[in-house]
Amino acid sequence: MLMPFANQGQQQPLQQQQQPSGSGVTVQQKATYFMGRPVGISFRNGTGASGILCNVQNGQLSLLQYLYHSQFATFHYPLTDIADVLPYPTCG
Repeated sequence: MLMPFANQGQQQPLQQQQQPSGSGVTVQQKATYFMGRPVGISFRNGTGASGILCNVQNGQLSLLQYLYHSQFATFHYPLTDIADVLPYPTCG
């Protein structure tokens, strides 16, 4: 049986998240800022992926993605293939 989260149904104020922005911020800097959080990845070829951002090193980003059933896999993407990294918005 699924149990609701303790805060389900309670309204919480939306908070603006301070995040890196501006033309001087690199994809690597944004990715490093969002490590450990759910993100959307926008690739230069127009496709995208989403998951938990696990690591940024050696010119690549590691993203934990859901596959199916109860399986997850970590994918490694070169930073040169990534156009942007965006955090998931808050629910509300």
